Amino acid sequence: MPSFLFWLFAVLMLAGGVAVVAFRNPVSSAMSVVASFVGLAALFVGLSAFFVGIIQILVYTGAVMVLFLFIIMLLDLKDEQKRAPKLAPVAAGFALVIAFVIQLVGVLAKMPATTAPKLDQAALASAAGGFNEGGKIATALTAGRLPDVQLIGHTLFTQYNLPLQILGVLLLVATVGVVVLSKKHAD
Repeated sequence: MPSFLFWLFAVLMLAGGVAVVAFRNPVSSAMSVVASFVGLAALFVGLSAFFVGIIQILVYTGAVMVLFLFIIMLLDLKDEQKRAPKLAPVAAGFALVIAFVIQLVGVLAKMPATTAPKLDQAALASAAGGFNEGGKIATALTAGRLPDVQLIGHTLFTQYNLPLQILGVLLLVATVGVVVLSKKHAD
């Protein structure tokens, strides 16, 4: 990824994050989260993590934010009264930001500049034995490639199928609960 694109998407992501906190209107804050998610997805694509970038757009920006906007619209939020900021929370916020920056600089200063190791062809070929022979995963592993998307899907729908379905039901129940609670009762 060219340097100017990295900085463009990094600034978009950070500006979206700051706008989430700065805006008073919940809909504007939700749209700022969408801008931040788009910037993050572009950074993932720039790192050649195409699957994670696409999932970021489809799942978070698409589905979750539509759900958030739907719930925000159903809540019928009123405008808040603007209050003068108190010194203690603002000072605590700045202190946390400074502590985070100091910690980040310390971690980055100690991080070695190494690249990812090459894939071990023998280990990949032996791992292919755990999958159906002739399947996409086994064929790719035998050829020395790492089929990350297929492995994620296989793991998600074999080992974590029940938690995935429970999470879907919980999200559905939460959405129905918000709709029921936000309905105006005619007395």
